[in-house]
Amino acid sequence: MINIRPFASLGHADHGWLDARHHFSFANYHDPSRMGWGRIRVWNDDKIAGKSGFPPHPHRDMEIVTYVRTGAITHQDSLGNKGRTGAGDVQVMSAGSGVVHAEYNLEDEDTTLFQIWIETDRPNASPGWGAMPFPREARDGAFQLLASGEPGDGALTINADARIMGATLKGGSRIELEADPARHLYLVPSAPVRINGVAAGARDGVAITGEASLTIEGDEDAELVLVNAR
Repeated sequence: MINIRPFASLGHADHGWLDARHHFSFANYHDPSRMGWGRIRVWNDDKIAGKSGFPPHPHRDMEIVTYVRTGAITHQDSLGNKGRTGAGDVQVMSAGSGVVHAEYNLEDEDTTLFQIWIETDRPNASPGWGAMPFPREARDGAFQLLASGEPGDGALTINADARIMGATLKGGSRIELEADPARHLYLVPSAPVRINGVAAGARDGVAITGEASLTIEGDEDAELVLVNAR
């Protein structure tokens, strides 16, 4: 099953400093048919104005992955962690038993990012944060693992049975990926693509399950972000 969730159908909230699109029910946006996808609970497509951001606020028992598309985000938390994550790179926060964090765009220009929440497999674990650079050229024509629940795989570690991956697709080419039909995959492309022949537009959500393999092709260059979860 490949289900397209058009960008125009996503939840929308414009707070001035934050222009957010919600793939799943979040805050004041509620759609009973979009409460999550497997263990994926939140996928927000955010644009954050320069010199603004999310002030300190708490979380617990959630794996929060931030994929920066353009600009940069600066993180700080109650554990003493602080770091700047730039375009194409990823940060993860395991909220665990509880953490207070802030995310600021300290740049002069807008920052765009995906914030993805995945239900934890380890409630009340010790909280943590991490970030890594992932040069886009390293994922030309193939998916690169960015974060997963498997320590030691060279990616960022989260406390969930999930894999977060990114790829860059050249126009006129294709990427093939094996899949487990029992898993829940969610893909967001930056430009129109076809997934096993099913057309998706730029920044549409693509909910996938029951597929043993994926062939992703497009006529334009596209950046792909994919989460594979239980």
